[in-house]
Amino acid sequence: MTSALHSSAYEELRTLFSRLSRFDHLSAISGWDMQTMMPPGGNKARSEALAELSVLRHQLLTNKKTGALLERAQQESLEEIERANLHEMRRQYDNAVLLPDSLVEAKSLAGARCEHAWRTQRPANDWVGFSGNLREVVKLSREEAQIRAHAAGSTRYDALLNLYEPGMRSSDLDRIFADLKTWLPDMLQKVAAKQQQEPCLTPQGPFDVDSQRKLSLSVMALLGFNFDGGRVDVSAHPFCGGVPEDVRITTRYNEKEFLTALLGIIHETGHARYEQNLPREWLGQPVALARSTAIHESQSLFFEMQLARSADFLKILRPLIVNQFGEQPALEEDNFIRLNQRVKPGLIRVDADEVSYPAHVILRYEIERALIEGEIEVEDIPALWDEKMLSYLGQDTVGNYRNGCMQDIHWTDGAFGYFPTYTVGAMYAAQLFQSVRNALPNLSKAISAGDLGQLFHWLQQNIWRHGSRYPTETLITKATGESLNPCYFRQHLENRYL
Repeated sequence: MTSALHSSAYEELRTLFSRLSRFDHLSAISGWDMQTMMPPGGNKARSEALAELSVLRHQLLTNKKTGALLERAQQESLEEIERANLHEMRRQYDNAVLLPDSLVEAKSLAGARCEHAWRTQRPANDWVGFSGNLREVVKLSREEAQIRAHAAGSTRYDALLNLYEPGMRSSDLDRIFADLKTWLPDMLQKVAAKQQQEPCLTPQGPFDVDSQRKLSLSVMALLGFNFDGGRVDVSAHPFCGGVPEDVRITTRYNEKEFLTALLGIIHETGHARYEQNLPREWLGQPVALARSTAIHESQSLFFEMQLARSADFLKILRPLIVNQFGEQPALEEDNFIRLNQRVKPGLIRVDADEVSYPAHVILRYEIERALIEGEIEVEDIPALWDEKMLSYLGQDTVGNYRNGCMQDIHWTDGAFGYFPTYTVGAMYAAQLFQSVRNALPNLSKAISAGDLGQLFHWLQQNIWRHGSRYPTETLITKATGESLNPCYFRQHLENRYL
């Protein structure tokens, strides 16, 4: 993997970044435990321990010696993938060196405090309590954004967006979302009118948690999840965490219905398969990390939307469900397919169908950008949320904070710039799935027969194994023959729903 000709700067950097990845490993597993297993009384001590770890990592990464090594390594003779690795090292260093240790620590503590309190404040519909903690997170996120924007010569929001989706700008998002807004509301109405003519039965519960968990495990196995390198648990908000060698996914169960938890599992398994198939020979190095948040979301939405809501896949999913809960009219094949392709705008983003989902994302993007740019304050969020929810989705959220502006976990730890990558990811997923169809003419027949191997092999060859070797645009162009083209997303929705 490394030639004997190399002098020591690059090798020293490899050793350093291996150490940093071990810090990340500890942080990831400790953070997973915090959200799943840790007793409530442990939050303060755990938050302080994680903040200490983040400061140690930051100090190690931003040491003057690291900067000098990066300069020296730039002059060395490196192979193409080593050059890509060095580029990602430099990117991590440049992003980190801008921030003082004190801000890194303060952000970590404020985020942990806000997220922990959110778990009880959300069920209690306690906006006042939540907003008190969120104000501190926003204040620190604006500080970070200002520092980054000054260095990059960009807007504050673009400086944060760049952490999640390198190279993307809000001007790109504005163009993409403006186009979406021209056709999405009309499509929503057309699909709703069409589906009103198609009666659809709802499965009758209760659906006990133990059976739902068994169903989750069988579906994860069908989707190729490696249980030797991961596990599934319960949390207040579904997520995928851990590290490639030990991926942790979570869902939340409801005995009244099983589809929300199941689709959550499929979504997180998409994230997990990507993590489990990152280039093993480079693990511990930045080049082996997932390319970007939108590429990560493209994998989860590829699984949840492109694959799992397709009639072909629903035909092989249905027997697994019947095996756990028995036959009933709502689980008859045609009804079951209609049920999973039902378009019905609702309050909750993670439960949304794929036609109304982008509206949830655009709403959050517009609010968080205005918040980071200082155009609005935390206390303005509920009224703006209510107004946009009514306008974009026809839903009333006045006074319903728990199912309105408090429903997500992202803002609690200052992940501003993350939300738009969901819809960009959905667009990448549609483009990727079309490319798979072009490459594998018998794909539909293979999926119906339960043979998903070809599909996963294509993803492994074209996305997973490359990690961060290429910039996003290069990765997508290599996989599909063109850079991001939102037309595939619209075409997919029209084909499936109209």
